[in-house]
Amino acid sequence: MSATAEANIKLPISPPKQPARKISWLEFQRKYLSREDGYKYEWLNGTVEKSKRGMDKTQLYILRTIQNYFIEQKSQGKVSGNLVSEPDLFFLDNHRRPDITWLTDEQIDRLTYDSKDVPAFVIEVISTNDQINRVEQKMDDYRAAGVQVVWHVFPLLGKVHVYGGEKLSSMQVVAGEQICSAAPVLAAFEMKVEELLRKPELPPEKK
Repeated sequence: MSATAEANIKLPISPPKQPARKISWLEFQRKYLSREDGYKYEWLNGTVEKSKRGMDKTQLYILRTIQNYFIEQKSQGKVSGNLVSEPDLFFLDNHRRPDITWLTDEQIDRLTYDSKDVPAFVIEVISTNDQINRVEQKMDDYRAAGVQVVWHVFPLLGKVHVYGGEKLSSMQVVAGEQICSAAPVLAAFEMKVEELLRKPELPPEKK
């Protein structure tokens, strides 16, 4: 093919990407808040972010392990409040649904009246569906709102990233027999990673 012929070939032009349509919080509540379709919907700067739910059915054992340990600690008077799965919360102006959140009893009472209380401790289970940019955007929201401790649990890698310090600026990678701690928020709430991620035995099938 001649250079002239090549110059005359026109490549298809992609249409410009349309900006995401903004909706009100009331419209988001009406259309997305109660959807049960396997996705998580969050309201960010007036736009809807759709993503796969953080914990799939193969990771529910992690939620159970954490909640059971918290209940045990609470029965001994070492912790208070509650661990809640995927609550609808605001981090400044952005609506998020963390995988697991610690809330005090007072915060839960205030949320009854539609307050925007920010939790001090959040746990995210990082799955293969999570994109690094999305995870970082969440962390930016948590930092801006004043969250004090965040755990990023990586079941496939067998490790936990523990964020703390000023604006969640420090991060410690723990694995195996190492401890992931919720201090200074919940000093008594600490677990070995191997215990946190230990899978249950497969029960026998019912006959």
